[in-house]
Amino acid sequence: MKRNYPVGIQNFEEIRKGNYYYIDKTKLVYQLVSSGKYYFLSRPRWFGKSLLISTLEAYFQGKKELFKDLAIETLEKEWLEYPILHFDLNTKKYENKASIAEILNQHLEKWEAKYGDEKRERSPEERFSYIIEKISTVTGRNVVILIDEYDKPMLQAIGNEDLLNDYRNTLKAFYGAMKSCDKYIKFAMLTGVTKFSKVSVFSDLNNLMDISIDDRFANICGITEKELHHYFKDDIRELGKKNGLSEEETKVTLKKLYDGYHFVEYSDDIYNPFSILNTFAKMKFGSYWFETGTPTFLIELLKQSKYNLYRLTEEMASADSLGGIDTMNSNPVPILYQSGYLTIKGYDKEFQVYSLGFPNKEVEEGFTKFLLPNYAHLETGNPSFEIMSFVKDVRKGDVESFMKRLKSFFADTPYEIARDLELHYQNVLFIVFKLLGFYTQAEYHTSNGRIDMVIKTDKYIYVMEFKLDGTAEEALTQINDKQYAVPFATDSKKVFKIGVNFSKATRGIEKWIVEE
Repeated sequence: MKRNYPVGIQNFEEIRKGNYYYIDKTKLVYQLVSSGKYYFLSRPRWFGKSLLISTLEAYFQGKKELFKDLAIETLEKEWLEYPILHFDLNTKKYENKASIAEILNQHLEKWEAKYGDEKRERSPEERFSYIIEKISTVTGRNVVILIDEYDKPMLQAIGNEDLLNDYRNTLKAFYGAMKSCDKYIKFAMLTGVTKFSKVSVFSDLNNLMDISIDDRFANICGITEKELHHYFKDDIRELGKKNGLSEEETKVTLKKLYDGYHFVEYSDDIYNPFSILNTFAKMKFGSYWFETGTPTFLIELLKQSKYNLYRLTEEMASADSLGGIDTMNSNPVPILYQSGYLTIKGYDKEFQVYSLGFPNKEVEEGFTKFLLPNYAHLETGNPSFEIMSFVKDVRKGDVESFMKRLKSFFADTPYEIARDLELHYQNVLFIVFKLLGFYTQAEYHTSNGRIDMVIKTDKYIYVMEFKLDGTAEEALTQINDKQYAVPFATDSKKVFKIGVNFSKATRGIEKWIVEE
């Protein structure tokens, strides 16, 4: 009988008892439990962190029957049951100072009702510390602590510094209680999207082993190519038939859309599990992970830090910087990486620096479309319609129409960004031509403040040069003097040379000249 796809189901027991696919990660789970005690794992949203926590819970409950025919069944000999404190911080909306106390109380009161509430009038961290010791003493077994989405309160407080600091301080003390209770703890794991570095949330819990960038556990969440082709062989064929593709073409399309994540240098490519499961469930390619929502604070961070979006295609970062986000107001790269919008593409061993980029087309196209209305003026307010119209004008060779549309993207540029106009122009142009690149061949070059563009369709080639407070004539002269169009002289396609001038006074495109 064909198995169902566990879309949105993150409970290990439900998956194993129901007729659902389960990709066997239990060899890594056993390795995790056998080789250490305190762990932290960062992965993007909908990447299987909650399922991992649920798997660990079932394992420490000694539920051997759930692991039948999985790797861990023969590796584990004892199958002992341990008391478990499972925190899920993903289930609440955090809006004020009381929110954090409410979620901690909700968990603490449940355990205090079972094991004793002698300390219930004390602070959350004192109650937590006491209940760990009490449970261990009463049961005769050390406690397993599983904390899912530990950073959810802080992520929701980004932009509100007072609230963020309050959440940070509360959780720092709360999580820190584990260190003082070490002799009563069997195992502890915290998961989240981001890592608020050791000088903040984890400063009192500095014995955590961070396995977010770790060869041993790089594949503990997500789907490797080997797993995809093994578990979903028949599904790949069916998906191909439904979409008029061969098996090989289907594999190539899945790889282009959903593969490409790396959480350590030289690791296997990892596919986004949420997108893969949705694709097979619906037998249709789509932008599934991206459509679950991009936090608006990411856009605010990009703007606030005056980030040049062109860097998204050639970003570099050290391992240390990727491990924390406490400098996100000036450097949004770590949170873009941890949130899954950028991933590791290469590694310079000598300088210990990672090169970063978009993992796949789903993320690249989705994120770029998301950026458009946040940077450019859209007359219709509909990014998909605006880009479709723009692409159609370019394909038709209707230069005046597509230049008028391009000019409209710069309309109503806020006066307050006048000091950063050049960066604003570069960012809008990057977004527009990046989106064009999904439907045409578009190349975007910047060097020493100079911007030029080349767009190729099946019938036309556009060579464009942009000036800021110069003239359109100067821009066109530069195209000719520097012979930007010469490489296309023997091409059968029609070549348009376009000189464009931006004006600081009008905060937009002032004039353009076209030469054929």
